[in-house]
Amino acid sequence: MKAVMFDAYGPPDVLTHVDVPTPVPRADQVLIRVHATTVTSAEVGMRRGEPRWGRVIIGLRRPRRGVRVLGLEFAGDVTAVGPAVRRLRAGDRVFGFTSFGAGANAEYKCLSERASITTMPDNVAYAQAAAAVDGFTTAWHFLHDLAKVQPGQRVLVIGASGSIGTYAIQLAKYLGAVVHGVCSGRNAKLVESLGADRVFDYTVEDFTTSGERYSAIFDTVGRSSFARCRSVLAPRGCYLPTTGLVVNAMLTAGTALTTGPRVRTGMSVGKQAALDALRGLLGQDRLQVVIDRIYPMAEIVEAHRYVDEGHKVGNVVIDVVGDGRRNEP
Repeated sequence: MKAVMFDAYGPPDVLTHVDVPTPVPRADQVLIRVHATTVTSAEVGMRRGEPRWGRVIIGLRRPRRGVRVLGLEFAGDVTAVGPAVRRLRAGDRVFGFTSFGAGANAEYKCLSERASITTMPDNVAYAQAAAAVDGFTTAWHFLHDLAKVQPGQRVLVIGASGSIGTYAIQLAKYLGAVVHGVCSGRNAKLVESLGADRVFDYTVEDFTTSGERYSAIFDTVGRSSFARCRSVLAPRGCYLPTTGLVVNAMLTAGTALTTGPRVRTGMSVGKQAALDALRGLLGQDRLQVVIDRIYPMAEIVEAHRYVDEGHKVGNVVIDVVGDGRRNEP
């Protein structure tokens, strides 16, 4: 099968197209024909070997063998199942998250049926399904599970036009919150269309001087800090960062002992409950999937270059089998 592999950390050019054997599912696994995957900010960080502490997981000097094929989220068809599989069957259209093993930048991927995987709604295309997985489930983890956002609370999303932020705006609104977003002025209309009640253009406005107070501030892009946001948090508000895990884990422990604003962070890995919620919302057409560009897998290096620039809006999709159209402004 065709796959895209990297065996050294570095720029997009470390990615190479290779032919490797098609995997065979073990007893509890399903074999998935991948139709679509994505290039996320997390993956370009993995390709660069950043953050450095992450190399403890993916390889100190070079990526370990099990993660040399990137691809964290996917959509495709089950083509074969192991003898112990009960939940899925050949022919199912599925989408999900590969977790630390990555591997969706390939024509086929084996996963345990107990992994973060579920069937796709009939009304959803492969590109949409793949582009919804990590952003929505991460937003769910922080806003639903950690902050436990309630109706009427005020939520601020930093990086509101990104792959996590576009879902965070919609999810916070679904949970009944008053939602504000931070993004560039060129993306303000998009963020408003997703449900934001107010949008701060970070190039000309400072949300910390707005006079607003928030029950939760969700930083999806690592552009703020607890120290900067503390003054605009409610007395028991939550600061929710997706980056800076080591420092913010210490702040989480420290602020848990106080009566003031708290830091809540962590990694969204087990995604099954969030995937079930995502499947329901997609099936009801209650969630907008924002796709910036679609690249064929042959042009994945260019896709990485684009994501490296840091200006993508929503998601960048990789069409693995050629059943999606090339889409670029």
